[in-house]
Amino acid sequence: MNNTSFRGRTAVMSGGSRGIGLAIARAIASRGGNVVLLAKTDTPDPRLPGTIHTAVAELNELGGHAVPVVGDVRSDGDITRVVVAALDNFGGIDIVVNNASVLDISKTEDLPLKRFDLMQQVNVRGTFALTRACLPYLQKSSAPHVLTLSPPLNMTQHWLGTHPGYMLAKYGMTLAALGIAAEYANQPISSNCLWPQTMIATAAVGNLLGGHDSLEHSRSPEIMADAAIELLGRPAGTDNGRTVLDVEVLTEAGVTDFTSYGGTAPLTIDIFVDAAAG
Repeated sequence: MNNTSFRGRTAVMSGGSRGIGLAIARAIASRGGNVVLLAKTDTPDPRLPGTIHTAVAELNELGGHAVPVVGDVRSDGDITRVVVAALDNFGGIDIVVNNASVLDISKTEDLPLKRFDLMQQVNVRGTFALTRACLPYLQKSSAPHVLTLSPPLNMTQHWLGTHPGYMLAKYGMTLAALGIAAEYANQPISSNCLWPQTMIATAAVGNLLGGHDSLEHSRSPEIMADAAIELLGRPAGTDNGRTVLDVEVLTEAGVTDFTSYGGTAPLTIDIFVDAAAG
């Protein structure tokens, strides 16, 4: 596993109050990194654990330096505020984690266009806009990385047709990340996509994708955090334009046993993934 220190490196993340985003932020903070979170969760939600404030408190307790920016990745003004917060508090930006995402797996005729628009605004535009705003500062970093939590482009009939609205939103995130990788290929900036092989035990999975039974057969968010740290700890530019699963990254790092990440067999394979879980 990559034991690179993140001391002196600053990550900007959309979302991150809970789930996979918070797990990645924890991993950065525990290695001494700075984290600026842009999230809407100013007040507690009875259905979901954690707010941006509880997340920041936890990150600071882990030894990192975290700053909250209560806002919405759909807002250009809020994106500007998160960039300014990173510059004012830490002097630059080294990492962008495009974590914020809306999940709606309704069939096409059941998906209200208002929800379709929301997914496009948060998932696709949010990814593009946050990355775009950070690019001038990434280019000044000695270790610039963009990490987008979106899937490989699986163009099988099954995944194209299961929930096209969500497919367009998630594949749009991936294409945005790949486009940045191609556009800046002549610079040492890494822009990659990371996606879990199996379902991950988060509140979203519990509430929207099968409840307790799904959680029982899901791995912990720490597998995504460990894979993220492995990618972000590599020299910038050595990996670029990749869409990889968590287990692929960890296997490259020499991990062969994933049982520590939990989940009762048979593990539930994640959306857009065909391969059987190991």
